[in-house]
Amino acid sequence: MEFKHYSVMLRETIEYLNIKADGTYLDGTLGGGGHAWEVCGRLEKGHLYGIDQDDAAIAAAGRRLADFADKVTLIRGNYSNARAALGEQGVWQVDGILLDLGVSSYQLDTQERGFSYRYDSPLDMRMDRRQALTARDIVNTYSEAQLFHIIRDFGEDTFAKNIAKHIVQARERGPIETTGQLNEVIKAAIPAKMRQNGHPSKKTFQAIRIECNHELEALKDTLEDMIALLAPGGRFCIITFHSLEDRIVKTAFKKAENPCTCPPEFPVCVCGRQSLGSVITRKPVLPGQEELAENSRSKSAKLRVFEKKEK
Repeated sequence: MEFKHYSVMLRETIEYLNIKADGTYLDGTLGGGGHAWEVCGRLEKGHLYGIDQDDAAIAAAGRRLADFADKVTLIRGNYSNARAALGEQGVWQVDGILLDLGVSSYQLDTQERGFSYRYDSPLDMRMDRRQALTARDIVNTYSEAQLFHIIRDFGEDTFAKNIAKHIVQARERGPIETTGQLNEVIKAAIPAKMRQNGHPSKKTFQAIRIECNHELEALKDTLEDMIALLAPGGRFCIITFHSLEDRIVKTAFKKAENPCTCPPEFPVCVCGRQSLGSVITRKPVLPGQEELAENSRSKSAKLRVFEKKEK
């Protein structure tokens, strides 16, 4: 299957990156290379480093960016290790960073990857197929309490407690092996009259995917390193698709802009912590009506931008 990924808020992201022709850039979630292609088209002596943990994404981006081979270095891995990965390339600063945290259309639409509730396929959901943990492991080995917290916190599902209970009861009769089996369990856990607002499995599948790929941990552990990686005047653009992701980004950017820990009644700062830069987007940038009409999956997207302070 062809690797498909709609590049959400492509125009806005490229504008906010403020690309320099001789700059060095990092796309930490390369996907199919849509954003990267636009960046490379604006480079002359500059270079782009693209990272993705999905082998299919790396292969697809390599084909997409073949005309820019002299300007691109592709690295298979998680963006949370970007600073170390770039250090191995002798790169210690970049002029811009992009993270698009959305799941690719390829991952959702490729049945055997097990991301989607629309197919009956093995429970997998791994973005990096080298890792051991799968969605099947989570569904069949996590305790009822663990499942409840995951579905409630990551899926924000009102029926998290009942869904977790039904999963544990179902697996006592035999392992839950497929997305279809899990769909039926979730459906049984939600009152019929409440199944009208979208697919009943959507929130639970999202929660299990986030847990399987440690998505929120990776984001929390990375933002400080990413900001440190920026050169003076460099910009960091992040597109989130979940309220928890957006909250993490908003908090980290705010802290980087104003790290002072002094009580508000102090007349002057005595903690010595200095601002690393400024938040360019006081409110998140949202997709326009034209983009929403073209790609409904972009409706929850939010773009935030941070700029490193000039020395």
